[in-house]
Amino acid sequence: MAKVYIKTYGCQMNERDSEQVAQMLIARGHAITANAEDADVVLLNTCSVRDLAEQKALGKIGMLGSLSRQRPVVYGLLGCMAQSRGSSLLKDVPHLDLVVGTQKFHRVAEYVEQALDRKASQRWDDVRFSIVDVEEEAGSQSTIREHLLRPKTVSAFVSIMQGCNMHCSFCIVPFTRGEERSRPINEIVAEVEQLAARDVKEVTLLGQIVNLYGRHEFPKMDGKSPFVQLLEAVQEVPGIERIRFTSPHPIGFRQDLIEAFGRLPKLVEHIHLPVQSGSDRILRAMRRTYNRDKYLDLVGRIRATSPDIAITTDIIVGFPGETEDDYRETCELVERVGFDNAFVFKYSPRRDTVAAELDMQVAETIKEDRNHALLEVVNSWAKRRGEALVGRQVEILCEGPSKTNPERLMGRTRGNKIVVFEGSPRHVGQLLPVRILRSTGYTLYGDPAIHSN
Repeated sequence: MAKVYIKTYGCQMNERDSEQVAQMLIARGHAITANAEDADVVLLNTCSVRDLAEQKALGKIGMLGSLSRQRPVVYGLLGCMAQSRGSSLLKDVPHLDLVVGTQKFHRVAEYVEQALDRKASQRWDDVRFSIVDVEEEAGSQSTIREHLLRPKTVSAFVSIMQGCNMHCSFCIVPFTRGEERSRPINEIVAEVEQLAARDVKEVTLLGQIVNLYGRHEFPKMDGKSPFVQLLEAVQEVPGIERIRFTSPHPIGFRQDLIEAFGRLPKLVEHIHLPVQSGSDRILRAMRRTYNRDKYLDLVGRIRATSPDIAITTDIIVGFPGETEDDYRETCELVERVGFDNAFVFKYSPRRDTVAAELDMQVAETIKEDRNHALLEVVNSWAKRRGEALVGRQVEILCEGPSKTNPERLMGRTRGNKIVVFEGSPRHVGQLLPVRILRSTGYTLYGDPAIHSN
């Protein structure tokens, strides 16, 4: 039995993939450890969306390389950076044993055992052994289906598709995750039913462009897209109380999906709706397939159906050629929408993308200034959205102890806002009404008197 250390960089999809890898290793008799220094196997699940994420992963595995001078250790890089760089990583990381791409997570446990056996049978201090598997595999979208749940886990990710066909000019995901491939509805529902049987109350459906689920594989029915059909099917699973999804694309928000927020009680009032820029000129350069007015119209139609919905977004500042006027248009859009939160990123060139070859790359100092200023706008709106809930009673799903104060509990509203309150262990996993007493912007504090019985 080996002790395995797994560290994940990047998005919820990466977290879900790491969970699958951990579960398969446990099923083979291995143990997961939170301490890299005790590990026989070190696996880093990587992200390639921004250069910083790649550098962090390379720095971490380089630092941990010293463990191999003390005993045989298997080192592996998994996921998006492994997919995009492939065997070239063996030159960057001399002690690397495994390079496993995004369509081969289900093979990681097998490859780990091959590497362990190889190192055990030879002089480990001078053996150069490696496995590189970044090939495409048909049906890989259906291989991420096992869950590693902690006791009293109330929320779980469910991968419903892989890949992306949008080819935004700044994004490397189509190269690292491949083309869109979707799982059948009945297969996803069966997974959700298993989660419900393990007392999971909330599921988050995952996909690179999640609301385009099934558009190539499955037909519309009664005017409903495959994604809306899936939402309806998950809505019927007993025990599941909340449904979330991420991340969608504005182009996939048709009227049937907007209307679903008004008629599916389990579909929560929260949408993460990436805008990326408020400038039409930059949106065209990004190949985003919508313009500013269409995005604002979509937000208006969504709020007309669900007035209390929380809307969050992604924004890139410093895209090649972005002028002060372009940036100002983005700030104006943020003010007009009034997002509950936004993830603001400085543009990072990714090789093999169109944007990396564009002229007029923006200076890092300008990116930094714009990033900081826009975050101030975002934070001001987050504060306003939080303060609007003070004095109101909201429903939360209690997830467990607060990360900042283990003596208190935390839960999330349907709008995905964190609420900290006093309670007892029996409240974990329950849906509870809480009166909001105060807000710090991103965190709300609830009335403990409701939970005194």
